[in-house]
Amino acid sequence: MERAIKGLVTGRYEWIAFTSVNAVKAVREKFEEYGLDARAFAGIKVAAVGETTSKALVDFGVKPDLVPSGEQSAAGLLEDWPLYDPVFDPIDRVLLPRADIATETLVAGLVELGWEVDDVTAYRTVRASPPPAETREAIKGGGFDAVIFTSSSTVRNLVGIAGKPHNVTVIACIGPATAKTAEEHGLRVDVLAPAPSAQALAEALADFGAARRDAATRAVSRCTARASAARVRAGRPAEQPCPWNTR
Repeated sequence: MERAIKGLVTGRYEWIAFTSVNAVKAVREKFEEYGLDARAFAGIKVAAVGETTSKALVDFGVKPDLVPSGEQSAAGLLEDWPLYDPVFDPIDRVLLPRADIATETLVAGLVELGWEVDDVTAYRTVRASPPPAETREAIKGGGFDAVIFTSSSTVRNLVGIAGKPHNVTVIACIGPATAKTAEEHGLRVDVLAPAPSAQALAEALADFGAARRDAATRAVSRCTARASAARVRAGRPAEQPCPWNTR
């Protein structure tokens, strides 16, 4: 990481790509450690994946030059990333600070586009300690209405330390890559955020819950109407509750 920061200052890179807020935070902390600020990015093109990552850069004083126009993911970034052109690009190297467990999608894609990539570990993802036994049992037994995953590593870590959520539990994922990892672990994804942010994910989960509640209400109403009609035809009072409605 120290060599990468020095490379930023000395003009080693044409681009730097941030794929998470944590990567921005890690680079910013190194800058502050060395007495640098956002001016060190002068002359370097900056790419960012996602609204929250872009906001973290802007808060640091850096405006991204490239944000995916479509899917906010490594694949989406590659869709918009330019081919390396030796005529217009004096430097062919990209700095990619990211987690130690990040996938190779972005690196491989950039290489295919003709760029050299310095893939630098900016931060490490550490698996949390297992939760208490009662929490693990609640996760596996359907004790939680929903589980929210904000990255592929959260899927792997939860399944690793606590087991798979029960199949009645609603599974919500922040983006396609996270959803793919969840499905690879045998989970059914019910909610996919339209944008890779905590707010968008929370709103999507709330909308899913509201739709499910409305559907249940309509089902009870239909059952009640059918049961009432049947009782009337049989000559019994129509006010008896629907057997599905236990409230």
